[in-house]
Order: sequence, then structure tokens, then C-alpha cells
Amino acid sequence: MVKGLNILVTGGAGYLGSIMVPELLALGHSVTVIDNFMFDQSSLNHVCNNENFEIVHGDVRIEGIMKPLISSADVIIPLAALVGAPLCNQDPVGARTINGESVLLLLDSLSKDQRVLMPTTNSAYGSGDDDNFCTEESPLNPMSTYAVEKVEVERKLMEHENAISFRLATVFGMSPRMRIDLLVNDFVHRACRDNAVVLFEGHFKRNYIHVRDVCKAFVHGLDNFEQMKGNIFNVGLSSANLSKKELCEKIQKQIPGFVVLEAELTKDPDQRNYIVSNEKIEKTGWAPNMEIEDGIKELIKGYRMLKNGKYGNV
Repeated sequence: MVKGLNILVTGGAGYLGSIMVPELLALGHSVTVIDNFMFDQSSLNHVCNNENFEIVHGDVRIEGIMKPLISSADVIIPLAALVGAPLCNQDPVGARTINGESVLLLLDSLSKDQRVLMPTTNSAYGSGDDDNFCTEESPLNPMSTYAVEKVEVERKLMEHENAISFRLATVFGMSPRMRIDLLVNDFVHRACRDNAVVLFEGHFKRNYIHVRDVCKAFVHGLDNFEQMKGNIFNVGLSSANLSKKELCEKIQKQIPGFVVLEAELTKDPDQRNYIVSNEKIEKTGWAPNMEIEDGIKELIKGYRMLKNGKYGNV
């Protein structure tokens, strides 16, 4: 197991970072986080006593702030982003400058020896081939501003000789900086709060992955960097290539009163529909720990504590 790296995590107080940063610290790494705390989150309070943790309240788009942080890092994990189509549509300038331009600035500032492990998105597949099946070699068909920016950044990322791109499935699970707007999290929340959901094009499929298994993939990438560098990997739960209706059926098994209504004549604004292969990363020895049922159980417990007001991205 690799230890003692200086790791810079941009956006490290977000949904993914607030799980990942404590894990990296526990593994013996020194971690610096830069975040603008746009959601007024305090998700890293519990690691402030760790001498190997540093925090910078700042904007990743400002070159004068970023260059010194980048130059002192062995590894950069760029998590800072406006995530999801609704938030990007709400602030298209921010989406372009944070999701695109700031990452391109970061990549241009790297030395050849610095390592980058970056989350991209399997939403870039759009709708896959005739069977909706996607591997890392499948053509990309991004359908949102968020996915378009991630595709462009990934193209630039893979020009760096010490880089890994993780194309993440739709993430779910509890986090100190919670996001209720993610699909599994949203559906379980509706089941807990309203006991009902209306489905648009419930046959549309996508892949899912627990937030802690995403962190496990990044740690796996650090530990197996020489084997994995220069590659793109889908990161998802192979047992969870599910339609929205199938997902609801799994929720109903744990919340029997959950009513699912299908709006058969209405199109979903989100037209993503694909089945994703995760075989490439599985062949490197990575495997997820959390099944979709585990995440549903966890979310049900979490929603006994949370009210929705401040836990979405829009």
C-alpha cells in the first residue's frame, strides 16, 4: 500500500471529497483541500485535528492560488466541479470555467512526474450502441453541458503521461456533504418522504456506484498506478445496470408502501439510457463492496436525520 504522498484534492469538501479525504488521511497521506464552500458545508470538521490535513478556502479558477498548491503536490485529484445538468444549466458560465477551464489550467501546470486521478462520467455515453451497451471504447455522445465539459477535459487529461480517468456511474449513498438530487438518493428520499414517485420513461437504464466504492477505486488507482496509468476506466456496480423501474422495485422491497406511477406519454428531459461494462477495472483487482440494496438501507437510515432544504445541488 502506497503511503506518505502529498495529495491535492480540489473540491474536497463536496459529496465525494468529504468521504475520500478522511480515507486518504487514514492511509497516511498528507492532504490539502481547496474548496469555495459554495453550499456552506462543514463536511471536513472532523479531520481538522489531523496534522497532515490542510484547507484552503479559495477558487480553483485563480491561477495565483492554484499554481503553488499544484507545484507542491505529488498527486492531484480534481473533484471541483458544478455537478449535474440542472446546476450547469443554471450557471453555464460557472460550468465552463470551473468544469473546463480550471482543469485545463491545472493540467497545463503539471510536471511530467506528477500524477492525476480524475473523475469523469459515464453519462458521456448518452445512449450507447443498438443494445445500449458501453465499454471504454464506445463512441461518446454527451447530452448535457456537464458531460460535454468532462469529455473535453478527459481528452486533455489523457495527453498527460501520468493520468487515470475514472468514468463514474451515477453515485449513491450517504455523505457528510449530502446530495439528495442524485437518482438513487432522490428516489429513496421520495419513498421515505412522499411514499410515491412519478417515473418518466422508466425503462431507461443506467449504472450505479456507491460513493465509498468510488473512493475505493481512487485508492486502488494510487496503489496500482504504474499498472493503471494512461487508461480510462468505467467505475460502476456491475450488478446494478438497472432501469429506473427496476430501481424502484428494489426500493419497494425495503419500503413496501412506496407507490410508483409511470407517466407513459411524457418524455424524460434526461435521455441517458445505457448499460455499462466495468470489466476493465475489475480485471485490475478492484471490486465494489456495496450493493444497491446496501445503499438503499443506508439512505433510509440517513433520511431519518435530514431535511431536503440544503442537500441538493440546485
